[in-house]
Amino acid sequence: MVTAGLDVGSTYTKVVIQAGDGSILGNAAAPTGFRLREQARDTYDRALAEAGISESDVDYVVATGIGRHQVDFKDLHVTDLTASARGAHFLFPETRTILDIGGQTMKASRIDGVAKVLSFRLNDKCAAGTGAFLEKTARYMGYTTSEIGPLMSTSKDPVPISGVCAVFAESEVINHLSLGTAPADIMQGAIESLTNRAVQLMKRVRAEPEHTLVGGILRFETMGRSVSETLGADVNVPDPEMVQFVSALGCAILARLRLEKLAATGAAV
Repeated sequence: MVTAGLDVGSTYTKVVIQAGDGSILGNAAAPTGFRLREQARDTYDRALAEAGISESDVDYVVATGIGRHQVDFKDLHVTDLTASARGAHFLFPETRTILDIGGQTMKASRIDGVAKVLSFRLNDKCAAGTGAFLEKTARYMGYTTSEIGPLMSTSKDPVPISGVCAVFAESEVINHLSLGTAPADIMQGAIESLTNRAVQLMKRVRAEPEHTLVGGILRFETMGRSVSETLGADVNVPDPEMVQFVSALGCAILARLRLEKLAATGAAV
């Protein structure tokens, strides 16, 4: 049994190919861009190539993300919350609260012992509460996304970034730069601002341990550590190579469960 999960997000498209025993055969990720249908197909083909299999070897495909309806080769689509819950539960079975920070959205959800979503909250429609704000802040100061982690590690005196929206927050960044504030301290201040928003969102779903953090922004170790310190509790963070693939992984798992259910009822795929 081989299944595939696609997460066509607003910023990146991710694909995971999984074997029936739970092992990952291949994965791939690429910027989503504006041609969602084509990017989903291209990223899927890349993951198949990495797995060393052909499309005919895949038994079931489940898609999620903002572009899930654009995946014309899927068998089923599910919500982001359902996918991330299943992926987080697979990696950390005792997970009860999930924080998912994406490029354009931030979501907190509380799940039960079988990965069913009990409650959830989304961030306000503003980029200041997402990973995109951190990337934009870095670019404004002349740094690439890959340099965010090393930059923050040199921070000595973080400055507060309190703007309630991306426009106001960007104005604060400009003001700090004009005062000669070190870019590392501005970047760390942006992380702490994002952390405060994240923890407030988690409290709104009545967060309880274990807490699992997912999403591309968690590739930066500082983010997980900052959430843990502010929350006052330990957090789970998947391996940096897997942290942005959790929802795609969840889709692959849901595809396998769907196949098993169909087989049990004698229904055709």
